[in-house]
Amino acid sequence: MHVRDNGFDHPLTRRTLLGLTLATAAAIVPGCSKSATGPRSSVPATGSDDPQAIAADAYVFGYPLVLMDVSRVAAGGSNRFLHAQNLPTSSDRAVVRMNLDTLYSSAWLDLGPEPMVLQVPAMPAGRYWLMQLLDAWSNTVQDPSSTNPQPAQQQSGPAHTYVITGPGFTGDLPGNLTHLPMPTPTAWLIGRIQVDGEDDLPAVHTLQQQMKLMPLSAWLAGTPATPANLARPQGDPPPDQVSAMDPAEFFDRLCAVMAVNPPAPADAPMLKRIAALGITPGGKPNPQPAGLLAAAVKDAQHRMVTYRNPASRDVNGWKYATDLGAYGVDYLLRANVAMTALGANLTRDALYPSIVDTADDHGIPRRFRLRFAADQLPPAAAFWSLTAYTADSYLVENEADIYAVGHAVPVVAGPDGSVELAIQHADPGPTVPKGNWLPIPAAGEFSLTLRLYAPKPEAIDGTWKPPGLIVVPAA
Repeated sequence: MHVRDNGFDHPLTRRTLLGLTLATAAAIVPGCSKSATGPRSSVPATGSDDPQAIAADAYVFGYPLVLMDVSRVAAGGSNRFLHAQNLPTSSDRAVVRMNLDTLYSSAWLDLGPEPMVLQVPAMPAGRYWLMQLLDAWSNTVQDPSSTNPQPAQQQSGPAHTYVITGPGFTGDLPGNLTHLPMPTPTAWLIGRIQVDGEDDLPAVHTLQQQMKLMPLSAWLAGTPATPANLARPQGDPPPDQVSAMDPAEFFDRLCAVMAVNPPAPADAPMLKRIAALGITPGGKPNPQPAGLLAAAVKDAQHRMVTYRNPASRDVNGWKYATDLGAYGVDYLLRANVAMTALGANLTRDALYPSIVDTADDHGIPRRFRLRFAADQLPPAAAFWSLTAYTADSYLVENEADIYAVGHAVPVVAGPDGSVELAIQHADPGPTVPKGNWLPIPAAGEFSLTLRLYAPKPEAIDGTWKPPGLIVVPAA
């Protein structure tokens, strides 16, 4: 399946193990979403009462829910972690736009029977972590992190322990656990822990093993947590499975999953609209003429793929949005982000400006410079990095095995405090510090992604602006 990313015009091949690292694809989705706390206006539906138009709106509305459910099934179980163990290289083709900054820990939660307890172990000072919780409709609802751990008032000790509840829970909760309520009984936990290069992997693996996830009753009884699942799911990637669904199968699945994970109260107008076709929680869609649903799905997918968020920014060639992760009733936006970057996090947790250029001029390699003035490095409370990608959004193969700089490979400032990075295919030589060279392909299109973890206010409000790429004149 090929889709256009939400900001660049080249095709983006959608691949994923189970969605575990798909959230990193948000780096190239600059035009996605609204503020997690601000008001949202619905993207207008077609407005037509024609059954095909209603079915198209229903597909856009329900796509994230169905994709999340297919991803959950592909993961092979609930209420246990799946930990990533290795850093990617240029030979990896499982996921596009991989990051080399964090290791992921993923778990699908079933909060229907009872709450789940999550314990994040004590982390060394300065190590970034994030525990992102998405509801069944792909909204990020909770996001405790190293910069905002949200400790309970009665909590003691360096570890942070949370109790995650589903809708309608009315039982008593221990006072030493931070309460994280979720609006749907199905939730997706995406954990990230900072990793400082290959040598740091054993330390992160130890932290992953110390993470605990278990039912509240087991926590109270002192029962050991369920071991993490190390098996990788098989089969086609979830986005491809949804794309290949027969239209009737999709709408049947939507009705079934809505019965388990009901829409939000704000969705009432859309529910009334699609109910005209029998698309209701637990319902059965009305029979439709041959070809109508197929045409509706084709129209909906076209709208989702081609959508561009008018609120996205373009600063010195860098494209990004500061409003990812929570969508309200903006259904087209929500579907677009699910299709291109399922699991996109809130901007307060990470910001991903990206830029595209061409590595050669009629076969002659081009050289670029990226210069940050003194005191103008990417403002992040945790850390930042810069990664290069090929036209197909994979890491760039190079003899030095340098895929990213700024974090595991630190940059070096000049005498005036500025940092100048050499963005080019060939080794620039000893005059450029190792940390200041980021290899790109010898030819063809390439892209760069800045990752700011826990971005500071000036990065979010636009006070700080990423500098543009400078082309070095040919000798």
